[in-house]
Amino acid sequence: MKRISVLAVMLLGCFVAAVSHTVAQTASQTQSQDAAVNDETQSKNLWTRKVGEDWKTFLGPTGDGKSTETGILKDWSKGKLKVLWKIDADQGYGIGSVANGRFYHFSRGKAKTDKATLNCLNAETGESLWKFAYESNYRDLYGYDSGPRTSPLIDDGRVYVFGVEGMIHCLDAVTGKEIWKLNTAEKFGVIQNFFGVASTPVIYNDLLIVMIGGSPEESKKIAPGALDKVVPNGSGIVAFDKMTGEVKYKVVDDLASYASLKLTTINDEPMLLAWMRGSLFGLKPETGESLFEFPWRARILESVNASTPIVIENKILITECYGMGSAFLKFDGKNIEPVWTDKEKGRNKALEAHWNTPIQVGDWVFGCSGRHSTPAELRCVNWRTEEVLWKKAGLSRSSMTLIEGHLIVMGEKGDLVLVKADSSSYQEVTRYEAGADGVKFANPCWAAPVVSHGLLYIRGRDQLVCFELIPKKE
Repeated sequence: MKRISVLAVMLLGCFVAAVSHTVAQTASQTQSQDAAVNDETQSKNLWTRKVGEDWKTFLGPTGDGKSTETGILKDWSKGKLKVLWKIDADQGYGIGSVANGRFYHFSRGKAKTDKATLNCLNAETGESLWKFAYESNYRDLYGYDSGPRTSPLIDDGRVYVFGVEGMIHCLDAVTGKEIWKLNTAEKFGVIQNFFGVASTPVIYNDLLIVMIGGSPEESKKIAPGALDKVVPNGSGIVAFDKMTGEVKYKVVDDLASYASLKLTTINDEPMLLAWMRGSLFGLKPETGESLFEFPWRARILESVNASTPIVIENKILITECYGMGSAFLKFDGKNIEPVWTDKEKGRNKALEAHWNTPIQVGDWVFGCSGRHSTPAELRCVNWRTEEVLWKKAGLSRSSMTLIEGHLIVMGEKGDLVLVKADSSSYQEVTRYEAGADGVKFANPCWAAPVVSHGLLYIRGRDQLVCFELIPKKE
């Protein structure tokens, strides 16, 4: 019996040693595979321009239209602002997003039956790397084009697009392979509003948070455009598992607007700001719990809330151009109250932004004020006192991006100018003059400029152009 026991122990020892060796070998192989995956991930970054930041969604890295890059050219005359590449832009009013040396352009073909397309381009050369397309049957009620209004959202190796008709697609950012999709109009009963889906979603941890604004079945019987008769069904804001598309929560009893969602921190607490058709809502992004509601919408049927809320020293600025103007708000953790508003000022409102989002610098806010093209002005406003410090007409309605103490201003009629972000007066530093490249931007130019790794991306009605704003540093 002792011999058998000794033999059993010896066999068991050999077995354990073999298993240990196998486990160690497997662990080693796993580590090697993980290293290979990491190497492969690194190799997927196409940038040769090593200095700069990615612009992964609407209004850039911090969601406020500001770039931290430096070394910009301040003379754009006679072709000094070099064109690196340009492509036909097709239908749509957004411009695109940039990550890992790839530019993601979301558009729709010119023909009415064409598909919505996400075109992944080499951000430095404009070479098309892949395209993803899907059927889109959207028709605009007011005759505007039927292309996308939102920006692609890039996160953790995936790119999310939210189409004008309400389709969400989650794709592999490198290959374009579809991961999941969802027809939000069908699932939540969304009734087409005046101009379709225009609010870019946000990512919070593992959640993709989207402005949906669905309605009950009976609202489908209402005539197109009669939005005053459409009622909400509690799906104003919906959070999805970003990996699978599973609904995690749905909250807010309001219809959708055109203002993109804003993730921020107020009073040291994370907050989601959702300025919807009728009100501004403050929510806890993790759970959707309501923190406050502040009604702010002009009475006319076709009123539009489209400018993204701005957060300044724990306060919130919202601005529209259909009658209410601006409201500057304070939230103390329990109540939301106005510090000042434009509501009672008649025609002398401080700031009436349309689709553009103003930019805050110190005590000032720079933004375009005006509902219509001709009377629209570029303005500088002291947000503490509501005082208008200067006005500049002539650029029509415009969008802007802040970089190195300057505003890159894109006027809707094609004027591309560099303006000093100064409160004393309007100071135009330079403007783009078409050189041998022959680039002229056709009206409308409604997308805010994008800056990534020293490259400036500008969109007009029918073309997307990449300029070298910052000379390449080797």
